[in-house]
Parts: sequence; structure tokens; C-alpha cells
Amino acid sequence: MDSFIALGINDPKSWGLIVAAYLIGSISSAVITCKLMGLEDPRLSGSKNPGATNVLRNAGKKAAIITLIGDMFKGVLPVLVAIYLGVDYNVLALVAFAAFIGHLYPVFLKFKGGKGVATALGVYLALDWRIGLAVIVIWLLTAAIFRTSSLSALIASFCAPFLIWQISSNQPLIIMSAVLTLMLFWRHRSNIQNLISGAEERIGKKNS
Repeated sequence: MDSFIALGINDPKSWGLIVAAYLIGSISSAVITCKLMGLEDPRLSGSKNPGATNVLRNAGKKAAIITLIGDMFKGVLPVLVAIYLGVDYNVLALVAFAAFIGHLYPVFLKFKGGKGVATALGVYLALDWRIGLAVIVIWLLTAAIFRTSSLSALIASFCAPFLIWQISSNQPLIIMSAVLTLMLFWRHRSNIQNLISGAEERIGKKNS
């Protein structure tokens, strides 16, 4: 408990924000979008990942865009609320992390969630629009060159801690971003194997 107090998590407001961030992150935009549009559950087809890329491959652009916006919003909302309430940077970093973890390990889906790219992007946009914009530009440039979503996500995620270091030099946020990057790489380990073997699917290719 002393370690949490040292981080500034010593009041109900901080704990409430962290728990709320996790619960918001646990809401699956992909599952809800596909259900409302009468489409197949994304967990039953393709990569079986409840994320925008799998929705794009199996349900089309409209559903994928809605899913992407929803997943980003899960990162944006908790962080903006925490900033508005004036929490310190330790708590802000934990709120951002909780939203991200909620997407990866959602309590509403038996802790089987997505890979966290869009939610992480939402976190970065809420923390500082310059960081979010830079991450988006890196993703788009990589995608335009290599036409591979996973590689674009990995490169953009790898750059994020350095962007925070350059723009804000805020230690709790740098550490949080570095942990997000490590977890994104872990969640993409099968994609990394496919990239190495040349078997990774390219953007725009639908599953047969």
C-alpha cells in the first residue's frame, strides 16, 4: 500500500478513475459494432481478434471505421477526464495504462481482447495532440510503404516513448508509454513471426 501512496494513489478519486478507465477499456467496440450491424462476431472469423483490422478484413470499411473510432475513444475519454480533474502525472499514467489494459484483457469478454493499437493511439491523442498526430503520421507512412497494418503499428508504437520524451520529458508518461510498447509487441508476437516468414497479410486483403 505504501508504494501506491508514493505514486499518489491515496484517495478514492484516483482509484475510481483507474477502475473506470479499465472498465471503459473493457467495452469491445468491435463486438458491439458487428452485433448492431448484423455482422458476424469478429471473434469467430479471420484472426479472431476483436479489433478494427480484423473487422476490416471480414466486415468491411464502415464497420472497421466505427470500431476504430470506438477503440480510440476508450483511450481518449478516461485520460481527458483525468486531466480535467487535475490528477498528478503518476495517476494520469495509471489511468491511461488501465484503459489500455482493459482493451487487452476485458472483464466483459473473459479477458480475451484486442491488441490495443487504437486504444493506445487514443491515449496519446488525449495526452498531447502532437504526440498522437506524430504516431498517426508514422503509422500512415509505414502503411503506405509496406501495406502491412501490424508492422505500421509496431513501428509507430516503438516511436511513441521517444516522442513523449522529446515533447514533454515527463517521466511517468514515458514509462507508461514504454510499457504500452512492450505489451503491444507481446500481443503482436504472432504477427512478428508472420512478418519474419513473409506470411503476414497486407492491408486491403480480405479473408476468403
